[in-house]
Amino acid sequence: MQYKVLGSLFFSLMTIAFSLSAHGTSEAATAPSGASLYATYCASCHGQLASSTKKGATTARITNAISTVSAMRSLSKLTTTQIQAIATALATTTSTSGSGTTTGSTGSTSTGTSTTTWTPPPAQMPPSHPGTIVPAQNGASYVVFAWNDLGMHCANSSYDTAVILPPYNNVWAQVLQRGNPPKVVTAGLTVEYRVVNNTLSSNKGTYWQFWQYCAKLFGVNLATDTGLNLVDPTIHNGLAGKMVAKGDHFQVNGVPITPIDDSGVWNPFQVIKVTVKDKSGNIVAQTRTTIPISDEINCAKCHNGNKNPMLDVLLKHDKNVGTNLVNQMPVLCASCHGSPALGTSGRGTSGKYLSEAIHGYHASKGASCYDCHPGAKTQCSRSLAHTAPDGNCTTCHGSMATMAASITNNTKVPWVNEPKCVTCHAGVAQVDTGATLFRNSVGHGGVYCSSCHGSPHAMVPSRVDIDNYQSQQYQNYAKAIGSCGACHANSKGEGLGDFMEAHGSGKRPNACYVCHTAITTTDTTKWPHQFQWKATKGSGIVSD
Repeated sequence: MQYKVLGSLFFSLMTIAFSLSAHGTSEAATAPSGASLYATYCASCHGQLASSTKKGATTARITNAISTVSAMRSLSKLTTTQIQAIATALATTTSTSGSGTTTGSTGSTSTGTSTTTWTPPPAQMPPSHPGTIVPAQNGASYVVFAWNDLGMHCANSSYDTAVILPPYNNVWAQVLQRGNPPKVVTAGLTVEYRVVNNTLSSNKGTYWQFWQYCAKLFGVNLATDTGLNLVDPTIHNGLAGKMVAKGDHFQVNGVPITPIDDSGVWNPFQVIKVTVKDKSGNIVAQTRTTIPISDEINCAKCHNGNKNPMLDVLLKHDKNVGTNLVNQMPVLCASCHGSPALGTSGRGTSGKYLSEAIHGYHASKGASCYDCHPGAKTQCSRSLAHTAPDGNCTTCHGSMATMAASITNNTKVPWVNEPKCVTCHAGVAQVDTGATLFRNSVGHGGVYCSSCHGSPHAMVPSRVDIDNYQSQQYQNYAKAIGSCGACHANSKGEGLGDFMEAHGSGKRPNACYVCHTAITTTDTTKWPHQFQWKATKGSGIVSD
């Protein structure tokens, strides 16, 4: 059996989707308060409501900003009623001196009407707080960015029956030598990784079964607590080790992590520490990021006719299709259904991709995204600007029926053809990455998009603390990294936050043009991406 694991493609959150009609009903039933809307859409840039830098902003002012400030165009989806609610919250919020009243995320509006609203929930069991954030140092020679390739990976919790995915996770890191200009480097450096408070996987739950049945399922004999690796088949990584240089970045592929840490606590948002060393072994840069993994594949929601839901899946498959899978256990689904996520090509002997078969069959069965893509507890779509109670999957990926049909009609190959940022973020320079996926794309200075924006499904700001670690480390504020001083040793922009706030608004769209004379137009949509960044609230690289 061929070795079938594609580490860089294991999980894509947004595949199984809520029906659009059901989603609309949910929105109608929960009218968010102005405070909740502010927390979701505004707080990442303007601070908490009680101390907002935009107190007193009127509906007209907010509407004008959305239409004229490039960084706010993503808020054009807000309705007039929602914008009015935000303005009302800003008009009635408590000031830092204690005057006025404050509206909570589920509290009273200015009219005293109580509203029930959804707010992004905290990470589950327990929150993945990264611990004390160690800020970068002024004068530091290097800066390192690290991220998970997909934002979430799935894994089976047992491997003796039907198997969809093994424990497998990937982390990328990019190192920049700070300077004027900074440059991406790999030569002369080593990058080490270590999962925090998670040293073994085989002693967690029934994960030992993965190593027992790995040869039958994946055709590879593995040492216990080492993982599969398609990118570098001779390297089998554990929960700590060294990354491999890959041109302009470093990678570790196939980390066999589980969502259970060494304390026995289930947490899908594990923390990985990344350390950069020079030739002499001196530490020159460190950071932390999320290494997410969840086994919350809830087949039992429907396949509950047997104590083992995976056995129920095989029994029904045998009955409906005429197979004899129960007598072949354990069975890898991708052995018959082609899955690019597992390194296979084509539709497989069944004639259907795994994604095509699952989405197509279950589209009419009442399944939802979070039934299979984790999940009710995990809620892996956690970027505050991109999520909703149902994960907001259909906005990018379409419904289950649409997804299955696109594969059947050969307009899409699962895991290969994915949504593009430019679909929503039209008019923003360099957002259209062509055929290159977001997770593989680079932008300003050859820096990967994920270095500044975070992983897919976890783009900053995120409701999970560890996702925001690097933004807070390098610019002291949880939003996409836009502080020039994080990489540039001598930045003309540092300390100009107030100036940019006052002069870079829609009323003066040519403010940057005054100094950056290489920009030959006042049309901000035609500016290079780096000149469209909104000034960060933080001060760039900071000291202890």
